[in-house]
Amino acid sequence: MNLIEKIRVCEVGFRDGLQNEKTILSAADKAALIDRCAEAGFPVIEAGSFVSPKAVPQMADTDEVFRLIHKKEGTEYRALIANLKGVVRAAACGCTKVKMNVSASVAHNIANLNCTPAESVARFGECVSAAKESGISISGSISMAFGSPWDKEIPVAVVREIVEAYLRAGITEISLSDASGQANPAQVAKICREMKEAYPEVSWWLHFHNTRGLGLANVLAGMSEGFTQFDAALSGIGGCPFVPGAAGNISTEDLLHMCEEMGVATGIDLDAVLAASRRMTELIGHTADSYVLRAGKASELIREVPVRRK
Repeated sequence: MNLIEKIRVCEVGFRDGLQNEKTILSAADKAALIDRCAEAGFPVIEAGSFVSPKAVPQMADTDEVFRLIHKKEGTEYRALIANLKGVVRAAACGCTKVKMNVSASVAHNIANLNCTPAESVARFGECVSAAKESGISISGSISMAFGSPWDKEIPVAVVREIVEAYLRAGITEISLSDASGQANPAQVAKICREMKEAYPEVSWWLHFHNTRGLGLANVLAGMSEGFTQFDAALSGIGGCPFVPGAAGNISTEDLLHMCEEMGVATGIDLDAVLAASRRMTELIGHTADSYVLRAGKASELIREVPVRRK
């Protein structure tokens, strides 16, 4: 296999995971877990989102979370925003990195925002300007980049159109997201190859859900094309509430374990992450979709064979 030597992992359980949970965690519990993740070595943590508290009550206290976390030097703490209000909230609580999102599903985007995906990105201009004035970095993401429940397929041309709209807005860090869990490794490799060749100036992230059990296979497909940045969630929590049968994000510990077994460096302490994932399941009140949390590390299966004495 054409493996890369090192990857970067962003922990997204505190946003994409918890926003789909019935149990709403306190800001203090979130902050404590975020601090544990930072100490475990995550280079990037998505701590929440600055969106409407009526629409996403689980994220209503993101401002307080940012005030409570003990920001570790060298760790990037980011949050999702939907509009200019999100930039204002981020600046007020000390958040220095925000991410915007648009759907690659034209039908979905028009139904929700009455405009095409590219038109949505064009409206991000005021957010980009406000973020720069406040010293806040900004990135973008494209959900449904590999498939959508509302469309028979997502043409790569549509994804490219959104990428180019982001670039025109001055955003050069972009995530391709499989929120509906429809991606397959061959498709991922093909799209990643095309994107990397067409837009070498972009810093790419990949975001997969494990809806049909292909999450880690899709990660490997992205790695084979030289992609080195991936999102994952503690214990595999999450899911897309409007996608039938959707499962959660790929499990962080499953991703780290796979890399550790293959000799791909992450800089993250797997044992510390397993402890954090157990704590997460305690707080939400149920187990999620994590193989390693359930079965343990492969290295733990090695036992001494007793010697029989004659």
